[in-house]
Amino acid sequence: MQSENPKSPANPESGGSAVQLVRDHTIYACVMGSRAFGLATDGSDTDRRGVFLAPTPLFWRFEKPPTHVEGPGEEQFSWELERFCQLALRGNPNILECLHSPLVEHVDGTGRELLSLRGAFLSRQVHGTFTRYALGQRRKLDADVRATGAPRWKHAMHLLRLLISARDLLRTGELRIDVGDRREFLLAVKRGEVPWAEVEGWMVRLAAETEEAERATPLPSEPDRARVADFLHRVRRASALDAEPHHQVVQGVVRGGRVGQD
Repeated sequence: MQSENPKSPANPESGGSAVQLVRDHTIYACVMGSRAFGLATDGSDTDRRGVFLAPTPLFWRFEKPPTHVEGPGEEQFSWELERFCQLALRGNPNILECLHSPLVEHVDGTGRELLSLRGAFLSRQVHGTFTRYALGQRRKLDADVRATGAPRWKHAMHLLRLLISARDLLRTGELRIDVGDRREFLLAVKRGEVPWAEVEGWMVRLAAETEEAERATPLPSEPDRARVADFLHRVRRASALDAEPHHQVVQGVVRGGRVGQD
């Protein structure tokens, strides 16, 4: 699965103007990671994710606005709305989970409309994207076991969580990311208190249940691209009509040159 990595080093081209876009034009911001999953402990980080809407006039120049920005806070990462929608339409697990975080820190009118489109992004495609991501994580765990005799238990916990989420999404057509009453067992896995053989067996069962759920899922075969495209078109048009020719952020990014392009 190809996408921006929120944990990657800051893009060297992401300057102050890009960060200001996040500060001034965020339409949706939430907390993700263990806190959103219901798995936080005293030492857990607070991972923040967001979506910003770059003013439409920025797209009228050769130097386009950033597709993603790291910062300004620690553990903070944001996507420009169009890039976010592209990834969501592809069934990217990280992006879809952002739309379903129970810990929303900021949302404006455009952000609320984005949230109302959550169902438009969901389709049977999630079976493939979630499964491929899970297989990649499983290979890493198996490599750890071969190298050290044990997996990285935190990664094992999060893989179990992802498999449960994928299975239940395919069964119900709804994505819920809080682990609920599975919290204590998953935290026991994280602490290494559950034998690897038991964890591995649960992974195998969850994978089989996910395959079974895909055959009877209520999800449509494709996401509703037309509905999402209409939303993006209306938002871009409104931004163009409202743009001020001497808007500080617009002029700052245009003068600043290339920032945050992937």
